[in-house]
Amino acid sequence: MLKRILLAEDDIEISQLIESHLKQENYIVSTAFDGEEAEALFQQEKFDLILLDLMLPKVNGMDLLKRIRETSVVPVLIISAKDSDLDKALGLGFGADDYVSKPFSMIELTARVQAAIRRATQYTLAESDSPTSPTISYKDLILDLHTFSAIVKGKNVQLTSKEFHILKLFLTHRSRVFTKEQIYQLIWEDDYFGNENVINVHIRRLREKIEEDPSNPQYIRTIWGIGYKLGE
Repeated sequence: MLKRILLAEDDIEISQLIESHLKQENYIVSTAFDGEEAEALFQQEKFDLILLDLMLPKVNGMDLLKRIRETSVVPVLIISAKDSDLDKALGLGFGADDYVSKPFSMIELTARVQAAIRRATQYTLAESDSPTSPTISYKDLILDLHTFSAIVKGKNVQLTSKEFHILKLFLTHRSRVFTKEQIYQLIWEDDYFGNENVINVHIRRLREKIEEDPSNPQYIRTIWGIGYKLGE
């Protein structure tokens, strides 16, 4: 089945270039040139991935991302000329799955689109194939592999796909220390080019959701100078 992509980009030339390339890769692409149009399309149709520019007119990309995350966990890939660490942190903190800075190559963009859709499809298939709800437990935390959520001290916690996969990585390798490079390669399935901020933001957001005191984490410990491990 062909995958559907919503492309929200106000630059007509860039939009046409991306649309043409993705159609050649056998994706169905719907385009929007401002945030209001993109939100309307999102509400009307079902998409497998959203390519979202930050600098959209009417409703900016960051506000649109927050609205999308209120009802959906569809993979969102931010594309933007704003390349500061702050913008990356904000975008990923609000629930974006990845971030590509302009200018970018079509090869890089296609690879990231394919990886994001593949991960989301794997989660969906795992959920539909599971007759029960298998879980992994650690201390007061239960990771539900069927609903892709966590239960911490009896409270249900909704996770993004990246947060779920990172937490599962630690819970299934309890004594192992993972470097940021290893985490990126395993979760993003891509080469690591010093993307420390991406890892830092996701770990911080995950801690805010599962830790009683994120500044003194009990589940995901920082091993200074190396990386992270499950807290034991």
